[in-house]
Amino acid sequence: MIEPGIYKEVMGSFPSGVTVVTTLDAQGDIVGITASAFSALSIDPALVLFCPNYGSDTYPVLHQSKQFAIHLLSGDQQAEAYAFAGKGKDKAAGIEWHLSELGNPLLSKATAIIECELWREYDGGDHAIIVGAVKNLILPAQSVTPMVYHKGKLGALPCLA
Repeated sequence: MIEPGIYKEVMGSFPSGVTVVTTLDAQGDIVGITASAFSALSIDPALVLFCPNYGSDTYPVLHQSKQFAIHLLSGDQQAEAYAFAGKGKDKAAGIEWHLSELGNPLLSKATAIIECELWREYDGGDHAIIVGAVKNLILPAQSVTPMVYHKGKLGALPCLA
């Protein structure tokens, strides 16, 4: 058997980007989850995936909403990353957001945003594998530095020369 602590340590050794996935609940309130398990999947059709924990309080809302926005976080969005990584109803308290034309809650300052409709969902052990069909892509007017996650820490990607 694989020891969970060592597994997490090994997986944490792989640097990754950081995303926040947002949607609206039945009352029209923003809900979301921080996820580093995110990937492009297909160009034709345009598909992406992310993997929320089944135990997350946000997973049932994502499963029911059938649409969501994936924010590729910038280096100065640590408050957003930590807020949506927590539990509870008011994760977005004090965080700036607005509704897109597609009805998704969008956070400000991301390096890019991918708006999706649920395409498929698969079982992935203690996580769901949610595949989204890309419906809209948003890039900022000016380039921003992305956030990375490595060994349990979040921060801006150092300048690569």
